[in-house]
Amino acid sequence: MKAFVTGGSGFVGKFLIAELVERGHEVKALARSDQAEAAVRAVGAVPVRGDLADVEAATAGMQGCDVVFHAAAFTSAKGKLAEHLPHTVDGTRNMLAAAVAAKVKRFVHVSTEAVLADGKPIVRADETVPYPKKPAGPYPITKGMAERLVLERKRDLEVVIIRPRFIWGDGDTSLIPKLIEAVRDGKFAWIGGGRFLTSTCHIANVVEGALLAADKGTPGEIYFLTDGEPVEFRAFLNEIMLANGIDAGTRTVPRWLARTAAALTGWMKSPPVTKTELALIGNEVTVVDAKARRELGYLGAMTRERGLAEIRGHQ
Repeated sequence: MKAFVTGGSGFVGKFLIAELVERGHEVKALARSDQAEAAVRAVGAVPVRGDLADVEAATAGMQGCDVVFHAAAFTSAKGKLAEHLPHTVDGTRNMLAAAVAAKVKRFVHVSTEAVLADGKPIVRADETVPYPKKPAGPYPITKGMAERLVLERKRDLEVVIIRPRFIWGDGDTSLIPKLIEAVRDGKFAWIGGGRFLTSTCHIANVVEGALLAADKGTPGEIYFLTDGEPVEFRAFLNEIMLANGIDAGTRTVPRWLARTAAALTGWMKSPPVTKTELALIGNEVTVVDAKARRELGYLGAMTRERGLAEIRGHQ
């Protein structure tokens, strides 16, 4: 297989490229800077210089490819809508246009459970749950918009969407480092005690699901990916923190106070918590991956125990 990857220098992209290369596939990856170019080359991809606005460069890079894995997006739970739109929405539109122009057969879009986030608990949601009327912030808004763009292209491409929840693992460059920084700066607290359920998805399981989506996914379909049964958010995050040598402590803020603080999103430059953060790590968020297991043969082979052991082993 010949694959083209966007977001190849990010957490998901690097692991995806490494696994594709390990399996003997040829991989090209979009790289917008010298640093990104070095990162994708280090894991075995041929860099294609350009960014998500460069349809011409992406089209040229995708020539001869069988599948595009679109993992690039503006992933911060902070920021204004205008910061998210060019990367997540316009970028997705451009990569879809490039894939069509290059006559790529399949387009695997890496999405998120956040498309369902509206501030209320998400309880054992499956792929039939509709998009909310009022998403909780720019990240859920734009990821939902991107999904719609992908689905609109299903007449031109074999589009498949995966939605991993709470991506984690050794080498994480996104969520956990930010939480560790918050703990060290004395800015971390458990929202409402943190004793609610969450689904999780180890990076190895994200990659497993992405490759299965490329091989077996039904065009036009969406698949949730998880590590299996949900776990208590506080207990699991504590384990990750301890595996990284960090004690998250016991400080707690009532949910009503966090909700009040989140209401300042858009008014303050750096609110203590955003609506998106409150929705995704301050409530139960559990999803069901039965469809992926049934239709793709997805196993979620990496267990939480093995994933935590890997983190401990690199400290």
